Amino acid sequence: MSKKKFYVVWNGRKTGVFTSWNACKKQIDGFEGAQYKSFTNLDEAEIAATKKYEDYKGKNTKKPTLSSAEKAKYGSPNLESISVDAACSGNPGKMEYRGVLTHNKQQIFIKGPFKKGTNNIGEFLALVHGIALLKSKNKEDVPIYSDSKIAMSWIKQKKCKTNLHFDATNKDLLELIRRAENWLKENTYKNPILKWETKAWGEIPADFGRK
Repeated sequence: MSKKKFYVVWNGRKTGVFTSWNACKKQIDGFEGAQYKSFTNLDEAEIAATKKYEDYKGKNTKKPTLSSAEKAKYGSPNLESISVDAACSGNPGKMEYRGVLTHNKQQIFIKGPFKKGTNNIGEFLALVHGIALLKSKNKEDVPIYSDSKIAMSWIKQKKCKTNLHFDATNKDLLELIRRAENWLKENTYKNPILKWETKAWGEIPADFGRK
């Protein structure tokens, strides 16, 4: 089975990160001066989208497989935790997010689909939802895993720093984002927000399994 790829379009009909070749092709096919590249890791693609095409042109973006010794450096995840993730068909596109118990993948919440969102927004909302849920249950010592560095940084800033255009089709998503941002500003939490190390541990337990 081929591995999931993510496509960054720097210059095309639409730019950003796309989760399928067909979606990417629509932006570049017949577009003069199109700039794009595939990545095997979503975090890498999202970071690349914020930089210049010249930084990646002609470079191999496939990550090498980690050796047992390299994997050992990351240790093992804390299974007494929850994990969150998002899925988005297109960028923007239909988006949903969820949270699960890390040790057995039992789903504890799911939201969506929203008509026009992004993966980053979903990852951010999933983290806020998880934090608020654990706080309501007085479980502020339980860690939360996310595989999105961008969403984790937005949590620290208490701001969803998306460039997505909002209109009548996704105003419900904007309202949810505003509620999430306000919750972060008005509440405190103690739960450790931890990075899920995909390259050492495999896909995060909350993954939607659509790769």
